[in-house]
Amino acid sequence: MVGAMQRTLGVCAAIAVHACGGSSPPAPLPPLRPVAANELRAPADFASIADRTQRSRSLFLEASRVLMHPRCVNCHPAGDVPHQGMQMMLHDPPVVRGPEDAGVVGMECLTCHQDRNQPLTRVPGAPGWHLAPIEMAWVGKTAAYICNQIKDPARNGGKTLAQIVEHNAHDELVGWGWKPGADREPAPGTQAQFGAIVAAWVETGAACPEENKQ
Repeated sequence: MVGAMQRTLGVCAAIAVHACGGSSPPAPLPPLRPVAANELRAPADFASIADRTQRSRSLFLEASRVLMHPRCVNCHPAGDVPHQGMQMMLHDPPVVRGPEDAGVVGMECLTCHQDRNQPLTRVPGAPGWHLAPIEMAWVGKTAAYICNQIKDPARNGGKTLAQIVEHNAHDELVGWGWKPGADREPAPGTQAQFGAIVAAWVETGAACPEENKQ
């Protein structure tokens, strides 16, 4: 008798959910291959995620491990002063954003930062060293916010998705994140692996993570 009542209640509950427009919760995503903090997964590691949108979101979350690393975030400040170090301290000596990302009056970034790292002085460098525009501020932002920011031509320098892939995969200033010199911690993986992840994200629809699932 009790068993029959339980079955009846289960059927009624299912009917009620259907009648109210309810749906079953989404299936949990399959576990991804574990990697060390300094490694990146490959696009093939996400093939087990059948839903294309969920796979795209997961790919961006993987890319965000680079985008939200201090090697990248330090040059995407929310204000006019770059950050430095793994603790993201304000730039020392003090500099401020100026016309075309100039530093203090009479100086520009390239006054100190050359086109390569300087081993003796430990001053980092790469071709075209400069701050990201304020529209591309990442400090304190979530992966979902950064994703939508990167896709927005009004905030990404007018780039298409194809140009975003090219920028991340081959730009030498971006590439500095993996060869920062001195004893600085590089971004996870390699630039080639990061470029492949970004390309796979675009190929799967460039979907962004949900804001409440960071």
